[in-house]
Amino acid sequence: MELRPGLHRVQAPLGERFVALYLLVGEDAALLVDTGVRESVTETLLPYLDAAGIPREKLRWAVNTHCDFDHTGGNGALKAAIPGVRIVAHDLDAPLVEDVQRLIDERYGEFRETDGFDDPPETTAYLRSVSDLVPVDLRVAGGEGFDLGGRTVRVLHVPGHSPGHVAVHDEANRALLIGDATLGTTVPFADGRAAFPPTYRDVDPYVESLRAFRALDAELLLTAHYPVFEGDDVGAFLDESEAYTERIDEVVSAILAAREDPATTLELVRAAGSELGPWGPDALDYAVFPVTGNLERMERRGLAASATDADGRRTWRWVR
Repeated sequence: MELRPGLHRVQAPLGERFVALYLLVGEDAALLVDTGVRESVTETLLPYLDAAGIPREKLRWAVNTHCDFDHTGGNGALKAAIPGVRIVAHDLDAPLVEDVQRLIDERYGEFRETDGFDDPPETTAYLRSVSDLVPVDLRVAGGEGFDLGGRTVRVLHVPGHSPGHVAVHDEANRALLIGDATLGTTVPFADGRAAFPPTYRDVDPYVESLRAFRALDAELLLTAHYPVFEGDDVGAFLDESEAYTERIDEVVSAILAAREDPATTLELVRAAGSELGPWGPDALDYAVFPVTGNLERMERRGLAASATDADGRRTWRWVR
């Protein structure tokens, strides 16, 4: 679907969800934002290019907004179909963009030892089955411009969900293409039902990133897993995203302050339950990502303290 002149949204299935890829097409070149998983390229993107009359060889760059498999898993399939395309990622995320085992261990397995949380084996097996990772051709830091012919789009460094998360600013269309940089109050299924928590990781950079988006006064906010936000809905989504970080502070600090004994991160997540969001127990546990970010911020502010228990698990206590 062409949303604005030279700005296309290409929505591909992702199990019960979807992943939206974006094509920015100029007079001389085109740039793709995210590659989804393998089938996103082979079954959705390439047919879209052909149907829209966009020559495949015009696609010069593919920017991965961040390292997650549903944004990079199509890199290999894209390279196989269009060998001249250059894969682009931020320097901080690039090692995980290139190596699926590092992605599994360092990104999805971050809490395996410290908190007793990990993806189930079937999720890891699915991740491997749909991901074709290849070397990154161009590492960016943020601020780089890409001349498409007739207009230039710019990469922005917007960390929080991951250290090297980037967005693309299409100033000509007053559009921000942000991947997962801002995540509202829940990540949805394709039919709008709540799927799992907003998995930002580092809360202060996350909030700073969404405030940076506000300052750009975009008319279109384009994400990977949500509908198109336009006009007043742009500010509303950014506001609810920031308010959710404050909600976690309120909920978790109240639980922690009421306890006499330390608690693990998962104990806090499960004690909060529906106060964090409308998810079942398995999905709720993924709140370990944002809750950890908020707890770490509380610790920096002197409100909470962490330690390691006899089982090697990280615990938290309120500083009274």
